[in-house]
Amino acid sequence: MRGVETRIQEIRHRIFREVARMAYHTEWPVDKRIEELPYKIIPGEIGNYRSDVFLERAIVGERLRLAMGLPYRSAADPAPISDNIEAADQPETYYTPPLINVMKFACNACHEKRVVVTDGCQGCLAHPCVEVCPKDAVSIDRSNGRSHIDQDRCIRCGRCADVCSYNAIIIQERPCAAACGMDCIHSDENGKADIDYDKCVSCGMCLVNCPFGAIADKSQIFQVIRAIQSGERVYAAVAPAFVGQFGPKVTPGKLRAAMKALGFADVFEVAVGADLCATQEAIDFMQEVPEKLPFMATSCCPAWSMMAKKLFPEQADCISMALTPMTLTARLIKRHHKNAKVVFIGPCAAKKLEAMRTDIRSDVDFVLTFEEMDGIFDARHVEIEKMEEDPDGVNDASMDGRNFAVSGGVAKSVVDVIHQRFPDREIKVANAEGLKDCRKLLTMAKAGKYNGYLLEGMACPGGCVAGAGTMQPIKKSQAAVNLYASKANHKTSNETEHVKELDKLVD
Repeated sequence: MRGVETRIQEIRHRIFREVARMAYHTEWPVDKRIEELPYKIIPGEIGNYRSDVFLERAIVGERLRLAMGLPYRSAADPAPISDNIEAADQPETYYTPPLINVMKFACNACHEKRVVVTDGCQGCLAHPCVEVCPKDAVSIDRSNGRSHIDQDRCIRCGRCADVCSYNAIIIQERPCAAACGMDCIHSDENGKADIDYDKCVSCGMCLVNCPFGAIADKSQIFQVIRAIQSGERVYAAVAPAFVGQFGPKVTPGKLRAAMKALGFADVFEVAVGADLCATQEAIDFMQEVPEKLPFMATSCCPAWSMMAKKLFPEQADCISMALTPMTLTARLIKRHHKNAKVVFIGPCAAKKLEAMRTDIRSDVDFVLTFEEMDGIFDARHVEIEKMEEDPDGVNDASMDGRNFAVSGGVAKSVVDVIHQRFPDREIKVANAEGLKDCRKLLTMAKAGKYNGYLLEGMACPGGCVAGAGTMQPIKKSQAAVNLYASKANHKTSNETEHVKELDKLVD
């Protein structure tokens, strides 16, 4: 639902804004303020979004806790919202699993999957739906001539829906489960959605596809602001998908100026790290495929690489060991700025857990999504479009590095580096977007269909521009990224100045 301002987006934005305001207003006792906020966000005695105002406030309370980075609690927990609030104000507060949480009392207990006859049924004479059903689950209601489905007999094959001339039979599937490429969402004993965290890779697709707003992730808004306030030199590393996210008139120079107005020491494009990543993967591919590995898969999407390691452990070595653009950019910043703290600002929920890994923590201190960052701007009344252009707002990144944000862009960047260094080498590429298709891609690779190939996987359909933390329509974002990338001073990742430092960053 990116690009559509629904009630869910509205409430999420208000939550992020209020958490940011709590962090900025140090004179407010946080424990008292967080108890008051549900009444501020949901005023009056009548619910705005649901029929029960008390339920609305309970949901807001849990959203506030998650936005503070605190654990989700069940509706039966009698503790106040501020329970253990002091844990949110620690200097080394990392995301702790589970990152993605189902708020059970907000869940609609949707059916996992069912086939339904709608009012569009015309009670036709043919009734092909009856004829094709392999379980005799479809019958005719003699009172009106319409079809009826016996849910106890139905096996949800969908054959009746396929043959209906009026499209009057539909297949309903729980939206969060339909969006999950890992098949990790099922029903608990009360019919509520439940996540199997052994399967979950925190891509966040369930979060953005739940029409009841019952799924939320944790945030570090509070911790980032407090770090800046404490005098830390906090640098923003902004992912390539940022283009257009904060408005069509927001240029990189305006965004940089706005970030500095909030107290960030400086802003770097993660496209610089993407150039380094592409160069490292190109070198690895040339050294290892096909001599040591049958194929190589890109590494920049953490949900894709985690999925591969969970479901295809025998092929785990085929996932590139190159550092991700986020990590390489963070290392580059810390190499040139002593005692720097780095916050990655991007489209991705899974990056939050990547940064939590012990081997990444020393490089990336915080992770925020674009949506969370927008809440911070609002809290400080920063109107980015009205900012004066910062003349240093554009980094020395390549066109290919900036196009990492769009599906197909990662593989193209790697291939372009290889062609530049080894003009005679032919590289075969296969890519997939969305974890369902990514699983199919690796299944075929496991069977030997892609030997010698470079494989690119993107957990989000459309690429990083479709991540769970984005706010704009996906096609519109893709076009904006492509346009911005075309203005780069370099075409391929291998040409940028920072590539000379790659060896020092990967040691």
